[in-house]
Amino acid sequence: MAIAEATPVPAIRRRRLPALPLGVTLALAWLALMVVTALGADFLVPYSITALDLKARLAPPVLMGGSWAHLLGTDELGRDVLSRLIMSIRMSLLIAFFGTIIAATLGTALGFLAAHFRRAVEQVVLMAIDFQASMPFMIIALSVLAFLGNSLPLFIALMGFHSWERYARIARGLTLAANEQGYAAAIRQLGAGPARIYGLHILPNIASTLIVSMTLTFPEIILLESGLSFLGLGVQPPLASLGNMVGYGREYISHAPWIMLAPAATIVLTTLSISLLGDWLRDRLDPTLR
Repeated sequence: MAIAEATPVPAIRRRRLPALPLGVTLALAWLALMVVTALGADFLVPYSITALDLKARLAPPVLMGGSWAHLLGTDELGRDVLSRLIMSIRMSLLIAFFGTIIAATLGTALGFLAAHFRRAVEQVVLMAIDFQASMPFMIIALSVLAFLGNSLPLFIALMGFHSWERYARIARGLTLAANEQGYAAAIRQLGAGPARIYGLHILPNIASTLIVSMTLTFPEIILLESGLSFLGLGVQPPLASLGNMVGYGREYISHAPWIMLAPAATIVLTTLSISLLGDWLRDRLDPTLR
């Protein structure tokens, strides 16, 4: 009797991570460069941002025939544009990061309160959401800065009030849906308190949606900070941000455009990169789009 030959067992194939789209790869590379620049700003700047050199005033960058001593040229006071750009990147990302964290924390907490207490508390939160959505935030920011003055902690806190209503709506709606699905009620029947229910069970289930919303808020805060700094109401000297660099350079755009073009290009590339990353995360994290 012939013995049947054993069929070879196919080797277990390793799962390969899906290849990232080219746009997302470039966006991640640019954002990584911005983060490294912000974290190592003190070690990367070739000059102090307050160092004046009137002899090198309005020196062009290297690509326009300038000296290698100032790769991106100098401004109207002879300050190195590259050094100011590096410190401005750190300042703008710092403001956008903490502003986004404050907005997400405040909005999510209010959304949880509205969904938990309902009735009067929910109506108050919904009224605050409607008021925030109906009032242009630029007007609110200009009013607060005009009456209370300007300081960096106040400015960051003000940026944190931008788009908090977006997180409140998301947190409230998804929490109500979680209560209807039954798992939140089941955990409540087991004796878990509100902090455990919302912090360990509901929040992880809605975190993907909140993360996508944060990728939308982050570039909005960068643009808002740039607009307020451009108007002279944002980051004040001797500190530097991308917005006030653009503001200072607008007076020399005809004969020294490099003062404004470097920070303006950084703003455009950073906001575009975060938007591309946010769209990709939305497609990856939303199960209804798979």
